[in-house]
Amino acid sequence: MAETVVVTGGTGYVAGWAIVALVERGYTVRTTVRTSGKEKAVRDAVASVVDPGDRLSFVHADLLRDEGWDAAMTGVDCVLHVASPLGDERSKDAEALIVPARDGALRVIGAATRAGVRRVVMTSAANAASPASYTSEGVTDETLWTIDDPSLSAYRRSKTLAEKAAWDLMADYDGPTELTTVLPGAVFGPILTADNIGSTQIIQRMLQGKTRGAPKIGLEVVDVRDLVDLHIRAMTSPDAAGQRFLGTGEFIWMSEIAQALKTELGEKAASVSTRELPNLAVRIAALFDPSLRAITISLGRRNRHSTAKAERVLGWKPRPAARTAVECAESLIAHGVA
Repeated sequence: MAETVVVTGGTGYVAGWAIVALVERGYTVRTTVRTSGKEKAVRDAVASVVDPGDRLSFVHADLLRDEGWDAAMTGVDCVLHVASPLGDERSKDAEALIVPARDGALRVIGAATRAGVRRVVMTSAANAASPASYTSEGVTDETLWTIDDPSLSAYRRSKTLAEKAAWDLMADYDGPTELTTVLPGAVFGPILTADNIGSTQIIQRMLQGKTRGAPKIGLEVVDVRDLVDLHIRAMTSPDAAGQRFLGTGEFIWMSEIAQALKTELGEKAASVSTRELPNLAVRIAALFDPSLRAITISLGRRNRHSTAKAERVLGWKPRPAARTAVECAESLIAHGVA
């Protein structure tokens, strides 16, 4: 009998690809959605790649509420907790993002431990294993924990505190459930549906000419398909229990992404600007555009993360960043959203 895996937040960008990969590999998948009205959209998105048939089912559960989570975990072998509560990082109230992320993780893992689930793989973020400033030199790994500070962005704090709460819960737990966390970088790649483009909005804006140039920011780009593969490897490997794994992908400057789009897509990337913006210009623009404020800390970025542990322990190997960016752009164009 096929193992059953719960994927939280089935409407999400990463969750959709996780469901696809699990179905392709023969698993039975149960995914959480907040309401029954979300079910058809998830099934249609998955069916654009693979027919889920009767191997995909739904349960109604909300990260902000207790109801539904115990039922979701009944008879389950493993959990991929990839869902993250929506929030506005620009909000002055950091708790509005931190509390749902932390409490949601505790609800999922708490229900999993009560049900005796074998393993939970939780999606954190590379910025939960980073120095205070990305402009510091060096390469860091999973042994580093971001030190929480009110000066950090709300998103970064929410990811750090949610993961820390998950490990604290497991430290006091004496039972069969194991926890593993995966810490991705910037997640790009193909989309499953025009209704959910996830974090690929950066590529979309470049294609639409909404960026007047490329800020001097380096991204560690991981393809969504490779990220899902890392989650499944972390779910199945005995050596992954109790471990953190960075899944950041290759480092690439935004100007290099722009150039790759121009080179590979030709006229389809006519609106993409390859001009590198001066740091001062970006900082001045951030005074008037709140959406830019969170990225100013990364201008001239020098810190990078190592994926050596995931490669060594799990045999994981991500594809090149430029290839991911181009395939992401091709998918956005094909779906008519760029």
